[in-house]
Amino acid sequence: MLKLGNLNLSVPFIQAPLSGYSDYAMRRLGLDFGVPLTFSGVMLAKSAAHPKVLRNPAFRPHDDEHPVGAQILGNDPAMMAKAARALEGAGFDIIDLNFACPAPKVLRRRRGGYLLKEPEAVKQIYSRVREAVTCPVTMKLRAGFDSGRESYDNFYQIVSDASQQNIDALTIHARTVVRKFAGDVDWDLLAEIKHRFEGTTLIGSGDLFEAQTTVQHLKAAKIDGVLIARGAIGNPWIYKSLNAVLTGMPAPIPPALAEQAEVILKHFEMICQLYDPIKAVRYFRKFLVHYCRLHPKRKQAQKVLLAADNRTDLLVAIKRWYGNNHSLREK
Repeated sequence: MLKLGNLNLSVPFIQAPLSGYSDYAMRRLGLDFGVPLTFSGVMLAKSAAHPKVLRNPAFRPHDDEHPVGAQILGNDPAMMAKAARALEGAGFDIIDLNFACPAPKVLRRRRGGYLLKEPEAVKQIYSRVREAVTCPVTMKLRAGFDSGRESYDNFYQIVSDASQQNIDALTIHARTVVRKFAGDVDWDLLAEIKHRFEGTTLIGSGDLFEAQTTVQHLKAAKIDGVLIARGAIGNPWIYKSLNAVLTGMPAPIPPALAEQAEVILKHFEMICQLYDPIKAVRYFRKFLVHYCRLHPKRKQAQKVLLAADNRTDLLVAIKRWYGNNHSLREK
């Protein structure tokens, strides 16, 4: 249902590259719940191009997660091409070019979303990367740098150039860079782009937290797929819901506490295999904040779970707050 170059995915949704989150544990969990393609966290091109970096197992794909993608960030065409070639050599199945990141430190270095001001630079980067690899190459954009006319024209020039160059897919978060995550996502813009560039695979992104709404956007805009980002953090169940809704079934009811506990513990155990014990507990806290959103006593559970400072205490807290004494029927 979603074709990305030589990759044919069975369903039209994929898991986004999320800086600080998209490690192997989150990717593996997403695959277990039904997403057909995940990405590692965004990497600076100069880091990805360094042989020592990609020798680190943490930056290489695992045998049981293909297809898996890598996303790179940079503004030098030669370095971006070198990084893409290195990542393909390391085993990644698809390369995504980030021209969307709104983080101030990224913009100051003229990377990510800043490059939406420079259509020619984007075109050159894509051309060099496309020549450097044989795997699919996609591009992540936002709907311009700001709401000005020049920004609008630059955005459409980039989309037009990419379409003419037969990009394998464009993923567009339909907010401008300066808006970051404020305001509504412009799904009408995505519908307009798909109408104008019908032959280009278009993936929509932004505020996709619930399956029914996500499928409504997908169908109304007549786009080819959707990118699930923040909506998947601490909620891999979103993929089961998407699979159900896409087939005309109602979304499953929220998972019971026992199932939540099982998934949280599984996720944490995978984290413990990637990091030393103390770092694993601290690192996992940002996932726990999201997992707790499904708990009927969110604030109380979150306070206790985040206070745990070692593996034993965290396991005890999880079993306590997700046991039978905290039924989903409680208010």
